Amino acid sequence: MDAIIAAHNLLFSYENPDGASDQTQIVLNDVSLAISRGEMVAVLGHNGCGKSTLAKHMNSILVPLSGTVVVDGMNTQDEDRLYDIRQTVGMVFQNPDNQIVATIVEEDVAFALENLGVPPQEIRSRVDEALKDVGMYEYREHTPSQLSGGQKQRVAIAGIIAMRPKCIVLDEPTAMLDPRGRQEVMKTIRKLNEKFGITVVLITHYMDEAARCDRVVVMDDGKILLDGTPKEVFSHVRQLKEVGLDVPQATELIYLLRQEGFELPADIIDDSECVDALARLLAPVCPPSKA
Repeated sequence: MDAIIAAHNLLFSYENPDGASDQTQIVLNDVSLAISRGEMVAVLGHNGCGKSTLAKHMNSILVPLSGTVVVDGMNTQDEDRLYDIRQTVGMVFQNPDNQIVATIVEEDVAFALENLGVPPQEIRSRVDEALKDVGMYEYREHTPSQLSGGQKQRVAIAGIIAMRPKCIVLDEPTAMLDPRGRQEVMKTIRKLNEKFGITVVLITHYMDEAARCDRVVVMDDGKILLDGTPKEVFSHVRQLKEVGLDVPQATELIYLLRQEGFELPADIIDDSECVDALARLLAPVCPPSKA
């Protein structure tokens, strides 16, 4: 599959607040990464590792000091293509309140389309379709302030998908939500990826969310530390713990048992796999009772 986003030898740094050029902080250091069309990719890392900065390079909020980022064939440093790049890659941030600008749900979803000069009939169609896609159509005439955190985040996502991007980058979209809100948003994100083929890049601190993606990229100190399927990445338990990251609970349990000498697979990442593996391990010790 060809890449919709490709970073090559990406270097980026922030200047020290006092302006001292010799005290710049390198945030991304020679990062190369390709995101294929239709992938759902999680990006993990502790605070300050560079993952949010990388996300902002994906739709030209930031541009590299050196190296390149190419979005659907467009170099993000080409100012003449800025509009096209941001139509291709939509951004959803941590706090939905910072993205909601209108007093009625459907008006908020329509806001960007109106600014782009989309015809009214087309706006009506896109707004309705986007709200149905995220399961918020019945709330279209509600005031956003009356919604839960998870519902607000789904409205924010609807506002992005109404613009029909090929890719959505979500920067910790569930960080401020309760477990139910997190579940609602993750269900919506997975639907957008599986049903509509939208490429998803998910920046997250939650290992269970990363485990549900097709691919996991782990960052540390401005560089890519690990890149592979969830099973491949989470099998590196010790390495992840060394950089301050957790692993899914099922993986943690299996890791501890393996440390005690039990023969169990190292690539278990969900509860059902864990239960099956433990059942097989215990079967010779606890044979089924006869009726």
